[in-house]
Amino acid sequence: MNIRLFKPSLGQEELDNLKEVFDRAWLGNGPTVVKFEEEWSRYIGARISIGVNSATAALHLALTAYHFPAGKKVLVPAITFASTATAVLYNNLIPVFVDVEVDTVSMDLEDLRRKYDKDCVAVIPVHNGGYPVPMDKLMVIAKELGLKVIEDCAHCAGGEYKGKKLGMWGDIGCFSFEEKKCMTTGDGGMICSNDLELLEPLRAYRWVGIDKDTWRRAENANQHAENEAMHWHYEISVLGYKYNMNDVAAAIGLAQLHKLDSMNARREAIIRRYLDGIKGMKNIVQIFPYETGNGAYWFFGVRCKDRDKLILHLKNKGIATGVHFYPLSMQPLFKPYAHECPVADSIWETFITLPSHVDLTHEEVDYVIEALKEFDNQ
Repeated sequence: MNIRLFKPSLGQEELDNLKEVFDRAWLGNGPTVVKFEEEWSRYIGARISIGVNSATAALHLALTAYHFPAGKKVLVPAITFASTATAVLYNNLIPVFVDVEVDTVSMDLEDLRRKYDKDCVAVIPVHNGGYPVPMDKLMVIAKELGLKVIEDCAHCAGGEYKGKKLGMWGDIGCFSFEEKKCMTTGDGGMICSNDLELLEPLRAYRWVGIDKDTWRRAENANQHAENEAMHWHYEISVLGYKYNMNDVAAAIGLAQLHKLDSMNARREAIIRRYLDGIKGMKNIVQIFPYETGNGAYWFFGVRCKDRDKLILHLKNKGIATGVHFYPLSMQPLFKPYAHECPVADSIWETFITLPSHVDLTHEEVDYVIEALKEFDNQ
C-alpha cells in the first residue's frame, strides 16, 4: 500500500457549485463569497464573518483590528504553526512563547501567567491538532489580565468545547480552509466575531484598503439611476492587503461546509479505530487525549521515543508520516524572542503524525496499526 498523510475529500457537490460560478463568469470576490460568509456565520453562531485567502491573513488582520501600539507583546504557544507568531510580527508586535502541557500539547495557562507582563495586550490560544484549549479557564485569566483573545482555529473547524463552538469563545476566531484541513476551499480562511464594529473595517483591509470591493461597486452600478456615473467611486483610507477570498474558493467552501459535520464524524471514527489499535503498546502512545464531544480532531498523532526509526519503518511500508510541529523558538526567525519552554523543547522529539483524512478506509487504518504493532514488538 501507499497511504497518504492527508488529502481533501471532494465530490460532485463541489463541481456543481463551481459550474455555477463559471456560468456567472465572476471568479473574484463576489456573491458566492458573500453567501459563504453568511452561511458560515449561521453555522458557527457569529454576527459577522469575513472570508480571506488564508488563516495567516485571518490572524494578521485579527491583530490589525486592535491597532495595538508597536512593541506591545502577544502570548502564543511554543508549539504551533509559523503563522500564529508571524501574524504578531506583521503587526510590529513581539511574540512571547508560552510553554505547553506535557499531556495535551496545549498552552500551559500557569506558564502564561508567568510570562505575562504589563506590555502583553493579547493571547492567541491554538487548538493544536483539534485538541481544545480550556477556553473557560483562559477567558477568566484573559479578563483578569486585560488581554484580547484571538482563537487560532486552523485545526478545528466545526469543533466545540463544552457545547460552544470553538472560535466563539474569544473576541475573534480565525479559521483555515487550506487543502488538508477539516474542510477546504483549496486555500482560504475566515475571521469571525460577534463584534460588528471591530470586524467590519477589516473588509477594506483585506481588499488593499479600498472601501468597496468590485462586486459591491458592480451592484452599486445596477442600483444607480441611468444618469448617475459615479457608481465606480471608491476611497482608500487605510493601508490594506490583497487578502480577499474569491468565488471559486467560496464555491468549494459552501459544499464543504454542508459536509463538515459528517467529515468530522468520520475523522472521529478513524481516530477511535487508531486508539483501539494502539492500546497496550509499550513504546507508542497517543499524542494527546482525544475526547469525544470536545474539539474536532484534524489529525491523529502518536509519541514514540524512537521516533525517527519508526518514521523510517512506516516509510518502508508505504505509509506517509509527518511531525506537527516543533517549537517555533528553535527556528532562526524566532530565536530572538525565545523564552524558556522546557516541556515544548523536550516532547516534540517524540511526535509523529499518522495518515488522517476522511477517505481513509478501515483496511488502510488497520494496515497502519499492524505496522505500528510490528515496530512495537521488535
